Amino acid sequence: MSQEPATSPFPAIAAEQLVKTYNGRRVVDRLSFTVNAGEIFAFLGPNGAGKTTTIKMLTTLLPPDEGRILINGVDSALNPMEARRHFGVVFQDCTLDPAMTVQENLWMHCAFYRIPRPERPARIDHVLALFGVTDRRNSLVSTLSGGLKRRIEIARALLHRPALIFLDEPTLGLDPQSRRVLWDHLKELQSRHGTTIFLTSHYLDEVERYAQTVAVIKNGQIVTQGAVSMIIDKARHNSLEESFLSLTAEDGSTA
Repeated sequence: MSQEPATSPFPAIAAEQLVKTYNGRRVVDRLSFTVNAGEIFAFLGPNGAGKTTTIKMLTTLLPPDEGRILINGVDSALNPMEARRHFGVVFQDCTLDPAMTVQENLWMHCAFYRIPRPERPARIDHVLALFGVTDRRNSLVSTLSGGLKRRIEIARALLHRPALIFLDEPTLGLDPQSRRVLWDHLKELQSRHGTTIFLTSHYLDEVERYAQTVAVIKNGQIVTQGAVSMIIDKARHNSLEESFLSLTAEDGSTA
């Protein structure tokens, strides 16, 4: 089964003037940005910058106090269920059931998204083949390596054919070979199927190599956004990592 490239007249994400306040402290402060359909977009920030809160709002886990989020043109506050159909999410911690097989985990996801039963075998076959894990179909999740679990989690997130996928630290804890294999699959997903990939990562060498657009958040606001080369030039450094450290340094820091 083939999957046609995702197409949409709308941006994958349009975040407009987002505000979120906790205990009198504004952790997201009039945040606005756009993610174009079909790009790899990296959302970077130090701990406490408002990154996690923003992602929770984008994925409908947390409502903004103010502002609006459009996912593929769908207002996530007015129609959250419809917005969720347009994206998949892979969290930093593994959420596969270790006592179930790969096939059983994927079947359960199909049921959750109410994918018609006759369509489920073909969809499962497709995502397993897409990530090169067809031979692991009947393996217990508990027997798999971290790299294989990650690939299967991403495959699972694609079962309902979302145009957008959120990846929170997708290669965290993986060895270099597993990281490279996973990125090969992600690039294939983006280039062949037009899937928008929104990711967070502390591996800035990976971001520099693969992301088309980077946004850096500090104190609840985006301090810069654009192509990797533009950010490096603007910060007058030699790498994205050096630029990130400079852009997010506390006032007075020499980082």
